[in-house]
Amino acid sequence: MALSNELAKGGNTPDHVSTTATVTMEPVEGGVAVTKIHLECSARVPGISQAAFDETANGAKVGCPISKLMNAEISLNAVLES
Repeated sequence: MALSNELAKGGNTPDHVSTTATVTMEPVEGGVAVTKIHLECSARVPGISQAAFDETANGAKVGCPISKLMNAEISLNAVLES
C-alpha cells in the first residue's frame, strides 16, 4: 500500500506503518484466482488528525498501483495509533 508515501507527500511523515494483507483465493473457471484482499494497517503519525489519516489511507488504497492491478475486492481497516 502506498500509505507511507501519501502521508509524507502531505507533510505527515509517519514514525511507522505496519500492514498485513489477508488474501482469499477461490476456484474459478480455468483455475484459482485471488478474489479478495483485506488490509489491516496501523500507523503512528505525529500531528495528523483522525479525519486526515482516514482520508489519506483510503486515497492510498484506491490509488495504489498494486490495488489497481488486482481484479479483486480490496477492503481496508486503518488504525491511527496515539
